[in-house]
Amino acid sequence: MSALGWVCGGPVAVVQALRDVLTPSGTLVMPAHSSGLSDPAGWQNPPIPRAWWQTVRDEMPPFDPRTTPSRGMGRIAELFRTWPGSLRSAHPIVSFAACGPNAEIVTAGHTLEYGLGEGSPLARVYDLDGFVLLLGVGHANNTSLHLAEVRAGGAKQVIQSAPVVEGGVRLWKRYQDVDWNDEAFPEIGAAFDETEHTKIGKAGSAEARYFPQRGAVDFATRWLRDHGTAPQP
Repeated sequence: MSALGWVCGGPVAVVQALRDVLTPSGTLVMPAHSSGLSDPAGWQNPPIPRAWWQTVRDEMPPFDPRTTPSRGMGRIAELFRTWPGSLRSAHPIVSFAACGPNAEIVTAGHTLEYGLGEGSPLARVYDLDGFVLLLGVGHANNTSLHLAEVRAGGAKQVIQSAPVVEGGVRLWKRYQDVDWNDEAFPEIGAAFDETEHTKIGKAGSAEARYFPQRGAVDFATRWLRDHGTAPQP
């Protein structure tokens, strides 16, 4: 919202505008990430004392797609998470919300392991040949490029953990994932923009980029392999 400038109607008007452009036949997808449910041992903004870590793991409410708020996604994405008809995927940290005819396809079956990989909504958007709109942010915030990290291979593997509910029981769950690294994304994005697949314009005061997600992921996968900059174990 800050990049767009003043909008009559605020985030409600933005979501309504996006839905109007898509029409009832289109499906809108936004990140609904909730990084606050991660292992406190890795918290940096701010860090907490080591003596508190286990208490946090024992007491933190588990992820609930209906009530867990997003964190750091902005007012538009947080509003969309609660939009009538929106569905949310089940990952406790990198969930996505979707509304429209393909919302269930996009959000269903989100795997705990490799949350931005082949079992994620990002891969379902790829399968559906969807498009990405970067509204007021650049490719450094292009979450779809994390799917390319997985497909490029060689990414550093880590163990993550989060509070979830399984079989009606709250537990602190450990799982395998990638140590996500977005440092090369601006360079990859700039190179991709030069392929003429990206439409760049203004939305209010913000710069907006619109491009096919499949093309961007395929381009980034090749770039990471060719440049040898995929994160190494």
